[in-house]
Amino acid sequence: DVQLQASGGGLVQAGGSLRLSCAASGATFDDYAIGWWRQAPGKEREGVSCFSSSDGSTYYADSVKGRFTISGDNAAKAAHLQMNSLKPEDTAVYYCAVARGGSSWCLVGQDYGMDYWGKGTLVTVSS
Repeated sequence: DVQLQASGGGLVQAGGSLRLSCAASGATFDDYAIGWWRQAPGKEREGVSCFSSSDGSTYYADSVKGRFTISGDNAAKAAHLQMNSLKPEDTAVYYCAVARGGSSWCLVGQDYGMDYWGKGTLVTVSS
């Protein structure tokens, strides 16, 4: 069975940095898309970033462009999300997800077709 191991997150002051990681253990597929979605209290879940292993394509929500960077580790079926210049509005529970074979939906920030989900990681940015 494929399981997603999510790590990172925590409490940071505004302007600080955090790094989230997500790895798919037990994965036997070659190509995949891996992304993060976040949900703040009282708000809908939104797509944050996505990485496609087949060609390295990436997606970033407008709200995080220039501050967040996603990188993939194809050998480990993993990805990392470096979050810099964090703002209080980045506070949310962050969820990583993987789609076998890739996902065009992921690359536009939509979670349709994601096959596996990790446990949420809380990111809190204090002002």
